[in-house]
Amino acid sequence: MIVDKAIYREGRRQGCGDLSDELDVLRLTQDGFLWIGLKDPTDEEFDLVNEELHLHPLAVEDAVNGHQRAKIEQYETSTFVVLKTLRYIEATSDIETGEVMLFIGDRFVVTVRHGEGNPLAGVRQRLENEPDRLHHGAMTVLHAVMDSVVDNYLVVDREVRRDLEQIEEQVFASHLGGDANTIYRLKREVLEFRRASQPLADTLTQFMERGRGRTLPDPIMPFFRDVADHLRLVNDHVESYDRLLTDVLSAHLASVSVKQNEDMRRISAWVAIAAVPTMIAGIYGMNFEHMPELSASIHVGDGEFQYGYFVVLLVMASACLGLFRAFKRSGWL
Repeated sequence: MIVDKAIYREGRRQGCGDLSDELDVLRLTQDGFLWIGLKDPTDEEFDLVNEELHLHPLAVEDAVNGHQRAKIEQYETSTFVVLKTLRYIEATSDIETGEVMLFIGDRFVVTVRHGEGNPLAGVRQRLENEPDRLHHGAMTVLHAVMDSVVDNYLVVDREVRRDLEQIEEQVFASHLGGDANTIYRLKREVLEFRRASQPLADTLTQFMERGRGRTLPDPIMPFFRDVADHLRLVNDHVESYDRLLTDVLSAHLASVSVKQNEDMRRISAWVAIAAVPTMIAGIYGMNFEHMPELSASIHVGDGEFQYGYFVVLLVMASACLGLFRAFKRSGWL
């Protein structure tokens, strides 16, 4: 749907009538520009805007298909910009991706937003409160939208860093141990983050070099450099998060392997301890008639005390106790 449309002359908002008539006047007077805001437009709504503004067919194709890589394409008479928006979902620690597309042409700007992330109403309102900035023209809108998107990257960056710190604590706390699924999920979210921010940084740098003094007036160039600096900061963080998550996942898997080895050592130690009485009991359970220990005895007073059974029990207990102490000293138990 068409969220908002207005004419801006000398940085001041004015009402907008028929798009064709308004554009004819703007191009004739060479003063001001038209700003149309769309949110998840239908084909009919988009065709209406395209019919009036004569957008480049390749840019229209990208806008209709969606799911584009962040980029800035310059055509003969217009510029097409794709920005990937991000929204952090607190309940699930997921990053939701959307898109903002801008068509910037001769005396017009069209913003097309897909998804719920990064609403642009606040951007328009802030610009309308700063007419001196808005007076520089349509590229001021591009900077304001891009700056809003990148500022939101910084918010997501802080949330991802907090999640990463929690995972580190879990992995290196012996009583928790962490969860490989959680680590892998965060790694995927960081990859999604990187797919949004990295291409934008590259294409923005190229755009500033090509547009210096022509597409981008000198007064607004510092604003774009500021956005580029923030993007570089975000990308540095995202790359470090990706590497750190790889190290954390390796540490977690190593920790799991160590714990499994410790468990196997304990099991092996108890099996070895249990094997001694089992072996002795097996020998004396063979039911041979001539086993001297079975009839071993001493005379006590007028009676006879057969001690073979108790001696075997004592041997079993001594052997088990000796093995237990040996395994305890070696750290197996």
